[in-house]
Amino acid sequence: MQQRGPQPGVEELRAIVRGHVQGVFFRATTQEHARALGLVGTVRNCEDGSVEVNAQGSRKTLEALIKKLKDEPGMGRIEDIAVTYCDPTEHHDDFHIIFW
Repeated sequence: MQQRGPQPGVEELRAIVRGHVQGVFFRATTQEHARALGLVGTVRNCEDGSVEVNAQGSRKTLEALIKKLKDEPGMGRIEDIAVTYCDPTEHHDDFHIIFW
């Protein structure tokens, strides 16, 4: 992945999702929602049982992703989502699942 500065109107969402989100295809569901919204970025499992989502797009579209995850988590069950927004630091060309 190439490093490059922020693009106008593009933000990065960093979210830690807690609940029953590993072993239930939550990363695949997140990828499906993100791609349908035209977002790029990554999703990965964390050692503590949470899932980390990094997505890039407009604030409105990033907020739509969070809403989709809460409303349609697939087989997962979300207890909490900690969300922060920042300027993008990496360029992504698609939305990828990171496997351990």
